[in-house]
Amino acid sequence: MNKELSVLNSKINVFLHGGDYNPDQWLNYPEILKEDVRLMKLANCNCVTINIFGWSAIEPEEGNYTFEWLDKIMNDMVANNIHVILATPSGARPAWMSEKYPEVLRVSSDRGKNLHGQRHNHCFTSPVYRKKTYEINKLLAERYKDHPALIMWHISNEYSGECHCELCQEAFRNWLKKKYDNNLDKLNEAWWTGFWSHKLTNWSQIESPSEKGEKFVHGHNLDWQRFVTDQTIDFYKNEILPIRTITPNIPVTTNFMGSYPHMGLYIGFDCWKFAEEVDVVSWDSYPAWHNNFESTYDLAVNVSFVHDIYRSLKGGQPFLIMENTPSLVNWQDVNKLKRPGMHLLSSMQGLAHGADSILYFQWRKGRGASEKFHGAVVDHSGQENTRVFREVSEVGEVLKKLQEIQGSIKESEVAIIYDVENRWAIDDAQCLKKENKEHEGYRQVDRKRYEETCQKAYKAFWNRGVSADVINMDCDFSKYKLVVAPMLYMVRPKVADRINEFVKQGGTLVTTYFSGIVDENDLCFLGGFPGPLREVTGIWAEEIDSLYENEVNYIELKGSKIDSLKESYEVKDYCDLIHAETAEVLGVYKNDFYANMPALTVNNYGKGKAYYIAARTGEDFNNDFYSKLIDDLNIKSVIDGKLPKGVTAQMRSNKDNKYIFVMNFTEEEKKISLGETIYIDMLSGEALSKEIHMDKYGVKILKE
Repeated sequence: MNKELSVLNSKINVFLHGGDYNPDQWLNYPEILKEDVRLMKLANCNCVTINIFGWSAIEPEEGNYTFEWLDKIMNDMVANNIHVILATPSGARPAWMSEKYPEVLRVSSDRGKNLHGQRHNHCFTSPVYRKKTYEINKLLAERYKDHPALIMWHISNEYSGECHCELCQEAFRNWLKKKYDNNLDKLNEAWWTGFWSHKLTNWSQIESPSEKGEKFVHGHNLDWQRFVTDQTIDFYKNEILPIRTITPNIPVTTNFMGSYPHMGLYIGFDCWKFAEEVDVVSWDSYPAWHNNFESTYDLAVNVSFVHDIYRSLKGGQPFLIMENTPSLVNWQDVNKLKRPGMHLLSSMQGLAHGADSILYFQWRKGRGASEKFHGAVVDHSGQENTRVFREVSEVGEVLKKLQEIQGSIKESEVAIIYDVENRWAIDDAQCLKKENKEHEGYRQVDRKRYEETCQKAYKAFWNRGVSADVINMDCDFSKYKLVVAPMLYMVRPKVADRINEFVKQGGTLVTTYFSGIVDENDLCFLGGFPGPLREVTGIWAEEIDSLYENEVNYIELKGSKIDSLKESYEVKDYCDLIHAETAEVLGVYKNDFYANMPALTVNNYGKGKAYYIAARTGEDFNNDFYSKLIDDLNIKSVIDGKLPKGVTAQMRSNKDNKYIFVMNFTEEEKKISLGETIYIDMLSGEALSKEIHMDKYGVKILKE
């Protein structure tokens, strides 16, 4: 892999700073459009994303095009050295189209047809909508293909959702025929339709899952999610076809919605598949800073986790933050302002994990409709004398000082497996603990907590300043020293073979309870769990016990050979009852009828080792256990000194330099030991070594 991968074309060698600009909403206010240019330069913004929802402004009536306003905006941007990411407008369509071509409207899972309105309310299968998006995109590409402002295409906006119309039903059936070789017996076996006498005898009997019909056949549900992924990608390919043909040298992206804390990477498609089709990965980052249900640093861990998903999607290539708010959002239960310092800190957090942009939604607050109170660089006051504008300008100044970092990469010796299909299957499984629909803040509590479990394992490395990739189970494991696979419930074909080979060749695997349970169709493995992982882990999992919220057990490590760990650790939620076959027992349960049964094991396998954690452990165990592995495997932390709680360090590098971001995600001043290495503070120019002091929400960017 090239050590300096640039996500942009040759025109760009700076961090992008700016964001969503909606001049189509202000065409009757020419004085505001003129003022926007002045303010953009004052805010150190060098890039805008235009036309995301501009369809009705471009084509107010079918076949009647009014590009003149967009021509002027494009020309104004290039005249002021502001780059343009030009969007295709398919995320929301004009009312005339819904009225004339009602087939473009989505049908919900209860089979009710949506009315015109909102956004993302279109059928991905509709030939009419595909034709209309192709035509408008072709016109855009032809008109602006040589425009000097254009640096990238932004395809649609936050693809999401699903349609259950008859067109989609037929497309689903055809998708299934292809997958199952036109053999209905194969489908019946994969879906286990003998249960409840649901065997299918004709393809026409198949419909998408619905609360009014079939929703408990898990293989059916999985295949529907996979179909939605493929159909969304197919629609996207139709969108980009004229763009690829007419502007082959302009990169394309689409903005994914991330698994930002408690909202879940559960948006109807698998971003790992979609990422193969974009030149640049981008995502929209909206964490709930300063909430009342978690610490700032706990939230920061989870945001870092999502950044590392998106950096990992294309093998470590830098990504873009396409949207974030400079102040607040308007859709949480409680919409808190970013406290002073948090905007710079959270912006640098994105850079630290591999982002090459800080782009906002939105540039200027609209006067009306649902996002008129969503945060923006320019408030309704329309001038620069605001706290938010000053903080945005500061970020722009900082990005200029850090320009040499742009295009550098982030390398990791550790990977956490967080797999979207595995998430779908776990969420759908009727076992363990039932999902709790009650809300805490704006969170929906997930009792199985797969994502949270992955994030808590990740946190142990974040605490140590150790970089970790977040990958899916189909990624290459061979470049890592350590792969952590919490709750690997689904094991798709050949994954176990690749895991076995990774360990045989000297890698270290950590997996946990509720792993190796089902195949890609959500059919349980026969012959004992953890199914195809049984050989590499050297254990047999016989039963799993779910604990009530007030129940605990303990892993006891008395007499264990693991140095630096305590004798006992509390465990909650789940206790896997396992038998050691070839594995060595490192810890046992303390309580209940399974007292003294194995709770922590290690199996020597080839040149490597596989650990099995049989119960849900807490932060104390995770920190101690993974710190031990970090030391044993000689996995390098970013800095030599020990990091205090709530402070992390992350590094990007190129062929010439290493760039270290030290970030304090607490409300307290912290002292950080740098060891004997001498660093240059890239913002102040000061030489630093031994120890530094950081204010709350403080950040230092150091160069060795």
